Amino acid sequence: MTNKIVYVTGCAGFIGNHVTRSCLDLGWYVIGVDKMTYASNEVFVKEFESRKNFKFIKSDINDLDRLYECDYIINTAAETHVDNSIMSSDVFIKSNVNGVHHLLKLISQKARYKMPILLHFSTDEVYGDIVDGSFTESDLLKPSNPYSASKAAADMLISAWARTFNVPYIIVRPTNNYGIGQYVEKLIPKSCKNLTVGRKIDLHNKGLPVRTWLHAEDTARAIITIITSKVENEIYNISGNIELPNIEVVKKIIYLMLDDLDYERYLQDADRPGQDLRYSIDDSKIKKLGWSPQADFDKELEKIVKYYKNNFVW
Repeated sequence: MTNKIVYVTGCAGFIGNHVTRSCLDLGWYVIGVDKMTYASNEVFVKEFESRKNFKFIKSDINDLDRLYECDYIINTAAETHVDNSIMSSDVFIKSNVNGVHHLLKLISQKARYKMPILLHFSTDEVYGDIVDGSFTESDLLKPSNPYSASKAAADMLISAWARTFNVPYIIVRPTNNYGIGQYVEKLIPKSCKNLTVGRKIDLHNKGLPVRTWLHAEDTARAIITIITSKVENEIYNISGNIELPNIEVVKKIIYLMLDDLDYERYLQDADRPGQDLRYSIDDSKIKKLGWSPQADFDKELEKIVKYYKNNFVW
């Protein structure tokens, strides 16, 4: 198999670092782009820069003025925290909408040559919530908050650029990612941190919202599966197939951290405007390519909690 040349935007982020590492391990040449926001991790960049097949560009994707010759642009760069988008949506529009628009313009300028495939990370949240059943890739997008609306807008831009400018694309819509190295604003690491310092865990809507959990390594494997399958102009849902109410996830964390089954004294209610009650996606399409999630949620959660017991993350 010929080695690929790929961009990974957001390479120092949580999902981006897993995707970058998987590409490098295959011997592919990776151009990593990251503007190094509060959620980026310099440790990942230092690790990757020790590889001969990695080149780092510190930049906002909005500020890129050219693209090197490449086969794929894997776009993981994004603002992703829903609560932050509710407080202020400006940066979400700049990164998640304007940033994708800028990448599309750079790609379409290569019309005289081979345009790289834009492999864009969307989210299962673009569909909105669903009480029963699961969304397929052809279902309507009904985002419920500024974050998911910005991601849905990017999906629409990509669809339009494919139709008008023949920009080749893949859109992936994964469920909630988890794993070691995730920034502490997300549910699992934030719960571990709060328990470490004796603070209560904020649970939206009494912890009843249901989410589906996907390990970041399984996400990276899905991306490699898609690229090596040589598909394009497709949308793929990627599900971890572990569906749990948030309260059940937090109860597991409390027991692993403190060996305490009396979980209620560690929790407090917190309402989120526009809260989605349940996400669920049908990922049978990507499974036809030969991918399926491999991580055992309970075993991986035990590893994560052990990590945060030994490593306080600021």
